[in-house]
Amino acid sequence: MASAKKALIMLHGRGASADDILLLSAHFKLEDTAIFAPQATNNSWYPYSFMAPVTQNQPALDSALEVIKELSEEITRSGIPADQLYFAGFSQGACLTLEYVTRNARQYGGIAAFTGGLIGQALDMDHYRGDFRKTPVLITTGDPDPHVPVERVELSAGILKQMNADVQVSIFSGRPHIISPKEIELARELVFVAR
Repeated sequence: MASAKKALIMLHGRGASADDILLLSAHFKLEDTAIFAPQATNNSWYPYSFMAPVTQNQPALDSALEVIKELSEEITRSGIPADQLYFAGFSQGACLTLEYVTRNARQYGGIAAFTGGLIGQALDMDHYRGDFRKTPVLITTGDPDPHVPVERVELSAGILKQMNADVQVSIFSGRPHIISPKEIELARELVFVAR
């Protein structure tokens, strides 16, 4: 990390691993970037659907958010500023990514949430504070998706926009629960473009 100018935190989906999500980073064509991918206990960040009541996913959800907080703080203490800190996640990892950054809104380098939305049966707006200062955010999903309703993606995007994020939503009709080549291309263009 000593020579890196930027950092990327990548969060894997349920049943996957840190090694799986790390493979994705090669497609982003990143330079001078330290890449981190924490591993969830038993390959899951929290036990139930992200649309379940938050209490059902505790204490695992708070523990997962704390993992990201500690990693983010370690990165910024190393000398990489928050506006050069990037996030990417898929499915459960995308939901966790959005939940963390929206609870800790500030200017980040960029955020890519591949098939995700904010967490909870009902969203607690008291959790979401701060100003993204035009951080670029890409949120994608399939329509329909077996895990992430389009309505929650759009609601989440609206909240981030209210918090001054520069949000792009891309919905892919009939796309299975994967990250498609088009989504990777969009992430390169909108989130990981050299600035």
